[in-house]
Amino acid sequence: MNAPDRQAWPGIRLADLLARPATAAAADDLNRFLFARIIASQANGIGCLPADLGLGTDGYRRLIDEYFPGFAGGAPGRPVDELPEWSDLHKLLIDHAAGKRPSEPWIAEMVATACAGRDHLWQDLGLAARDELSALMRMNFPELARANTSDMKWKKFLYRQFCSRDGIYICPAPSCGECRDYTKCFGPEN
Repeated sequence: MNAPDRQAWPGIRLADLLARPATAAAADDLNRFLFARIIASQANGIGCLPADLGLGTDGYRRLIDEYFPGFAGGAPGRPVDELPEWSDLHKLLIDHAAGKRPSEPWIAEMVATACAGRDHLWQDLGLAARDELSALMRMNFPELARANTSDMKWKKFLYRQFCSRDGIYICPAPSCGECRDYTKCFGPEN
């Protein structure tokens, strides 16, 4: 019998994670699917998140115990570049959290940590597509999601938000429409 195709492993892990009995609160949390996707991807070396997903050992263990009891299949830790602005990004996210789910701070930590990656934010998180990241943002940080009216790439948008909040303007053009780098900030993320 042949082993499953390597490309199939994230889907197999995702199904395994979602089949695990979660606590009642975790089972009802809409972030559970996103957590499962991120964990399955990280366990298969997809994305940039470290083994603890940026939550620290205790936070990661609590997440697993509540949402996916018994899961022990994380990938070995990958070094993540230290991000000097991590706390600023994290604060931006926390300040704009929906306040509907106790899991929102974990999502904020993962997103801030993934900003250290070198790909699009949805790829650095290990999500399947930008649409999943947009859904994550709408659900957990709706005010930020509504502010992204021009569909700016999420990582650039978050940096722009935190820079403008601190009075830092790094864009060379007076408006995005006039900028020669427009396509770097807006447009498809394939």
